[in-house]
Amino acid sequence: DPSGTFVQLRLSLVQTACGKRAPRPQNCRILENRRKPVCVACYKFDNGDVPKVLDKYHNCGPSHHMAVKEIKQRDEAECRAVEEAGKATDALYLPGMYAFSMGLPV
Repeated sequence: DPSGTFVQLRLSLVQTACGKRAPRPQNCRILENRRKPVCVACYKFDNGDVPKVLDKYHNCGPSHHMAVKEIKQRDEAECRAVEEAGKATDALYLPGMYAFSMGLPV
């Protein structure tokens, strides 16, 4: 894509019996019947030598929530918007996209 690189990540997290401050052993026991959030992260990078983030979106929502379908649809829509970042130079003006100030007369 000439406008940059798009990356989308989907992570499923689980709670474990290991403490936050303790060294991180590889064999932490998973706690049953606990929160299991699903996280979505989308990033759009430009094609420069040192890539800059053009746009990003991230959200961690509970997987047991009744509105999972709506959350997933919102995540997909937000990630599509991130993916489009930097593509159109003749895009429509959106309110708040530019700010102008007027100085006092001299």
